[in-house]
Amino acid sequence: MYPSLLAVFPLLLSAFAHKEATTPEEKEIQRSLRNAAYHCAPAVGDFTAARKRAFAQKALGQAGQPYLPGYDELFAQEVVQGIDGPDRDFLSCSPVQDTQIENNTCVLTPEVTEGPYYHKVGHPIRQNIAEYQDGLLLVRRLLTGVSCSLIPGKLLDIGVIDVETCKPAPNVLVDIWLANATGHYSGHPEPAPHLADEQPQVGGKRSGLLSAFPRTQHHETFLRGAWQTDRNGVAQFTSIFPGYYTGRATHIHTKVFPEWTVHPENGTFTPGRLAHVGQFFFEDDINMSVDKMFPYTENPIRHTRGRTRNWRDSLNIFEDSHINGYNPVFKTHLLGGVVSQGVIAYITMGVNMSASYDNWWKGGSDS
Repeated sequence: MYPSLLAVFPLLLSAFAHKEATTPEEKEIQRSLRNAAYHCAPAVGDFTAARKRAFAQKALGQAGQPYLPGYDELFAQEVVQGIDGPDRDFLSCSPVQDTQIENNTCVLTPEVTEGPYYHKVGHPIRQNIAEYQDGLLLVRRLLTGVSCSLIPGKLLDIGVIDVETCKPAPNVLVDIWLANATGHYSGHPEPAPHLADEQPQVGGKRSGLLSAFPRTQHHETFLRGAWQTDRNGVAQFTSIFPGYYTGRATHIHTKVFPEWTVHPENGTFTPGRLAHVGQFFFEDDINMSVDKMFPYTENPIRHTRGRTRNWRDSLNIFEDSHINGYNPVFKTHLLGGVVSQGVIAYITMGVNMSASYDNWWKGGSDS
């Protein structure tokens, strides 16, 4: 069954990228498509593991000289030579094994709320979005000759797959934003004065949420940025691990724009056609480990309401992000033996690149 199905896999997937399976026959085809994707998982997993190992070796460096390689270097010949396989066809299919396809290839990523903290104006085009925010290994300073380089301790490796072609999507803009270590978004430090004493919603779909904090600091841009995918369909960012706030699981927001307008005078952009709105998450185990590190220990709700676990995420956002079999949780890899030495986080979105959504926040308290 698998060889014949894989031969028509991209065509069938394109047909199902635009509709939800409803009849028993459609559901069976969709199930078979997912099985076919998992059929290729060992090769994809080996390839991803080799990228992780190569990155960790270079990032940690030798003799205390860390180094951050570019994405092209992760695909260098010496990286792939370490993977066994006939003819080194790393993305060919092999017998089914008990593993996961880490990049969710060709699975349509669900559309979920953008929340109230997106800025339509002033989002910078850049890869290092941390600015001066402290967090999980924000930066390490390395003196190289007469120049001073900043070596980040957290890398976000975000891939984009076009579900209509089942191929990487180069030259699209991936926009992300996240809360800092104490749970605040740049530009939104405090609640509105008349809501200073507001208590979180008790029960219901919005359990734990507060009203959105207004934007009062228009100059702040920390932990916001967008970057164009390279020829491999990947955008990389350096950041800190996000903090949490009441009612929401730890998450990172994202949008994908096939079209946008750059403003060279200030390094920002104006959004154009919007192809995807989503959120990424982390496993609760790593969330709990990061909670024990400074400055995450200074989160003002740490000893009162505490962290919201993934399964209790308000508005069912974590649950909704799993629609169609997609996995919205980053695959993380430690740079060293413990979390405090740095983290690389990998994920791939399956996006319908011909889509155009009017998925902009229009009020309310979704976050």
